[in-house]
Amino acid sequence: MASSGFSAPLPSVFTGENYDFWVAKKKAYLKACDLWEITETGSEPLTLKANPTIAQLKQHSEEVSKKFKALSCIQSIVSDAIFTRIITCEIAKETWDSLEEESRGNARTQQMQVLNLRREYETLKMKDSKSIKEYAYRLLKVVNQIRLLGDDFPDRRIVEKVLISLPKKFKAKISSLKDSRDLSTITLSELVNAL
Repeated sequence: MASSGFSAPLPSVFTGENYDFWVAKKKAYLKACDLWEITETGSEPLTLKANPTIAQLKQHSEEVSKKFKALSCIQSIVSDAIFTRIITCEIAKETWDSLEEESRGNARTQQMQVLNLRREYETLKMKDSKSIKEYAYRLLKVVNQIRLLGDDFPDRRIVEKVLISLPKKFKAKISSLKDSRDLSTITLSELVNAL
């Protein structure tokens, strides 16, 4: 754990559902526990030089134990059904990668998921019966799924999407916004609140 005394609460147990939400929580948890780097890279600690000091021995021991802490940390918050699929993984990176491939598929599958999500994003339009906040929530849900799959999606693009896909009843508001604000720098939350 971090030396500040902060104790991060355990993320929910992964049962095979909502992988993207679980992975975001788990990654934050591993970072809070200073275990994300070892999970992400799978790197081994450097070997000790001849005649190490006590401080070097202690540091090396802590680095070695991180491998096992990270593995244990991941194993402890998956359901028994998921655990049986990763039981043979010996390091945290292998476990993490296995869970990711099983849940998201390989790189090609992920690429297809991104394409499908981008298509969904492009076809989203605000309905007259919905509020701006509901529409923005639907857009962000799709965008965040795209981002979780590793694809870059700038906020500016979301703002542009909202501006061009609003019903005609917002035309006057958009015109006044263009006169009073620089729409290239406005955030989505500022736009939603202004509308």
